[in-house]
Amino acid sequence: MSLASSTSDTGPRTLADRSVALIHEWFGATGGSEQVFLSMAEVVPHAERFVLWKDDDATVDPDIRESWLARTPLRRSKALALPLMPLTWRTLTRAHYDVVISSSHAFAHTVRIGDPERTRHLSYVHSPARYVWSPGLDQRGANPVLAPVRAVLQAGDRRLSRHVHSYAANSREVQGRIRRFWGRDARVINPPVEVDYFGAAPREVRDQDRRYLLGVGRWIPYKNFDLMIELAAAAGLPLVIAGGGPEEENLRRLAARVDVPVRFEVRPSRERLRELYWGAVALLYPALEDFGMIPVEAQACGTPVVGWARGGLLETVVTGETGFLVDASDPAGYVEPIRLAAKLPAEAAMTNARRFTPEVFQANVAAWLTEEG
Repeated sequence: MSLASSTSDTGPRTLADRSVALIHEWFGATGGSEQVFLSMAEVVPHAERFVLWKDDDATVDPDIRESWLARTPLRRSKALALPLMPLTWRTLTRAHYDVVISSSHAFAHTVRIGDPERTRHLSYVHSPARYVWSPGLDQRGANPVLAPVRAVLQAGDRRLSRHVHSYAANSREVQGRIRRFWGRDARVINPPVEVDYFGAAPREVRDQDRRYLLGVGRWIPYKNFDLMIELAAAAGLPLVIAGGGPEEENLRRLAARVDVPVRFEVRPSRERLRELYWGAVALLYPALEDFGMIPVEAQACGTPVVGWARGGLLETVVTGETGFLVDASDPAGYVEPIRLAAKLPAEAAMTNARRFTPEVFQANVAAWLTEEG
């Protein structure tokens, strides 16, 4: 969907005849925030696009422009580059724009380009920087020694974003953080998920037996893959862990101690991941996520979700219909929900997933930009 065709009785309500800059943080190998950025770019195809830098393994349109940080060694260390990010967003370009749209999970929402008297700034927020505002959720900022640094970054984050005219949050969870940390309101626009791709698996994939529990994601502490191993052991079902990350060695040690088979699928292809979703009894997701695309991908494959009753899962899972949400971390509390989830009709999960298609996202973004831009 493009804004070029959006009209009203009083004339064009569109950004097509206005100069637009579309801003994102660093661009990595395509993940959730990158998918949002690229989908937003389809809504405003004439926008000039900027990122801090493009990671070496990122496959992306060469027309996306990089900041001056990309020409320094700091591009290889997000932690070292962090203090310079607000300055970079203030010195990005001398060009002037009518509308600036940022896709922010760190400091992109502080970008200040164009004429402050006439430039509208809209910011889509994946989350206020977790390592700055929520160190309990992100170990990168949890060191007590960093507390003074966090305080400085928090003050700067608030002060440098006062010019934002309108915020959109990717979930009610993030909407609450924006209100709590920045004292600002935001509308909720859930991210786009490739529901059609995951649902349209080949017949032989869709007809396979569901034989195991599944965990998917980056193997880092707050994703709680160690707890997934305990849940599978308590339920007496095999477990497949798909992904990759620094916790691999520790997880393999834990897996060797339980009485159920645990198989590791390291960095599976998108096609292989789809096969794994279709072969799972349930997706385990006992983690607090800002939104969480993985549970939606699983439901697109008819796979129910069993996870924590918090965060983005409260918006993506209909408990008792497309999965079960548990307000506990005791493995014993998950045994019955896992058993019941296995009996849920796949059609309910697949229907629910369609609330999060790219088309729905782009329609919501277009409405936001039309109203606020």
